Amino acid sequence: MEDSPKIALKEQVAMLPMSAGCYLFENSKGEVIYVGKAKHLRNRVRSYFVENRDHSAKVRVMVRQIAFLRHIVVDSETDALLLENSLIKTLQPRYNILLKDDKSYPWIAVTAEEFPRILSTRQVVRDGSQYYGPYGSISAQRAVLDFIREALPLRTCRQKMTEQSISKSKQRPCLQFHLGNCKAPCIGNCSREEYKGYVDLATSVLKGDLRPAKSYLEGEMRRAAEELRFEHAARYKARLDALERYASRSVIVSAKMGDVDIFSLLVDDDEAYCNFLRVRNGSITAVHTATIAVGVESDERDIMTLAIQHIKENIAEELAQEVLVSVLPYEELFEGVRFTVPKRGEKHDLLDFSLRSAKTARAERLKNLEIHNPARHTDRLMSGMRQELRLDREPRHIECFDNSNLQGTNPVASCVVFRDGKPSRKEYRHFNIKTVVGADDFASMREILTRRYSRMLEEGAELPDLIVVDGGKGQLSSAYAVLQELGIADRVPIVGLAKRLEEVFYPNDPVPYYLSRTGEPLKVICHIRDEAHRFGITHHRNRRSKNFIKSGLEGIEGVGEKSITALLRHFRTIANLRKASLDEIAKIVGASKAEKVRNHLANH
Repeated sequence: MEDSPKIALKEQVAMLPMSAGCYLFENSKGEVIYVGKAKHLRNRVRSYFVENRDHSAKVRVMVRQIAFLRHIVVDSETDALLLENSLIKTLQPRYNILLKDDKSYPWIAVTAEEFPRILSTRQVVRDGSQYYGPYGSISAQRAVLDFIREALPLRTCRQKMTEQSISKSKQRPCLQFHLGNCKAPCIGNCSREEYKGYVDLATSVLKGDLRPAKSYLEGEMRRAAEELRFEHAARYKARLDALERYASRSVIVSAKMGDVDIFSLLVDDDEAYCNFLRVRNGSITAVHTATIAVGVESDERDIMTLAIQHIKENIAEELAQEVLVSVLPYEELFEGVRFTVPKRGEKHDLLDFSLRSAKTARAERLKNLEIHNPARHTDRLMSGMRQELRLDREPRHIECFDNSNLQGTNPVASCVVFRDGKPSRKEYRHFNIKTVVGADDFASMREILTRRYSRMLEEGAELPDLIVVDGGKGQLSSAYAVLQELGIADRVPIVGLAKRLEEVFYPNDPVPYYLSRTGEPLKVICHIRDEAHRFGITHHRNRRSKNFIKSGLEGIEGVGEKSITALLRHFRTIANLRKASLDEIAKIVGASKAEKVRNHLANH
């Protein structure tokens, strides 16, 4: 078992993603000396290692101490801000402005009262109240509170209110009632059940579910319009617009979570990646991914058990009483620990975040290995394509064919060649269709494959490992028939690409096979198809353009094809020929023919 290998800082920076997240600088002793946040990690971290007069002396000293860097990818700048806050409080890095524990981000609390209030707070107290947040800034929190208070008639007063006190109260409603911002439950104007309905709408918004509040506002807007209260209808319309702009809370910090540890596992053929998250008091305080060498017969439960033991001994020291996992380990080896696999809710969101962190670590490790050993990437890609396309051998040499014509005119075809998943442009070939009249794509495909592979067989050239035909079942059938006629159908596999990129057809199989949308084989197939289109269309456009120019000079009595060709080589276009003087044209084809050409162009 090992962690990510130590590599040069320059290479570490180059491998950073262009995503939001936090970065951690470590010194040679492995101590975190600085934690920062960024909208684009690579750009922000790179700025530290570029000579800049604006860098303070303290920054220069810190940069000289950096031996290694780590990073954590998150979904948004707000998540990065919250995670940075948690990490600084926990790690206390030397070069950060240290945050005191009594300074926290703002939350929104729904109080545990008979008639709850919704208010701002910076302290999470275990008094039965519900807490939502935290928010990256007080302005963001206030925007949510203002929206809720404007949209829903909830009380803001601090008086203690119960059904018993309301029945005995003789007080008058406050100004908020007269302004239409409160239903005045203090005088019995709103029952507890009705008030609870408004609170439920507010909490659904705070949880990120906007549908109940949207339905309520749409109903009120329609009711106001039907009663001809158009000012009220416009107010509800404005609230609906505000609702659409509202974004739900972050999962980086949660008041409900308490202390938990999270382990997620990704297993490849020869390596596994286990990500560990430590959550204390609802905040993520540590993130680590361990790389594990996979044994011959190890299953995921064995690997997860081994990974948790390793991280417990070297990173975590002591596990929380509750541990969330993607795969259950052998629980009897960990006393006093309750393992669960969450299926929904905030715990599932945290496990999903951990899995994404593991995937990021895997991608970075593979990229690092491939930088130092490019052949490793090629081997992995070719092996993946062989498995995904169900081939007997790796498709190191691929050829793809595409037809192109315009309403049956100037039919051409293209053949592009890929070696080890990359274009081999010197081997690209164009084909002018010679035996087919009109727009017959099937016949055109038969002609070009016959010409291509008959010649390769005659010359003893290397046949491809895979032939790709850009077309559906019809094109594939025509191409496969050619391979059968040439006696190479059993030596060279062939597939057809449907209009939907992920659909691949095989000979004698009417049902398409669907490639993985997220796998690298589909990316290579898309690249091959795009190259075939580009190469074929470019040739078709050039040929059509030449034919158009040539046809513009045909039909001139006394001016033959040799003269037309000489004019086109010299002037290139009809427009240039029109601008040329009579003497300039005469130098190419003689005075007599020059006069005829000028007269023809003047009348056409």
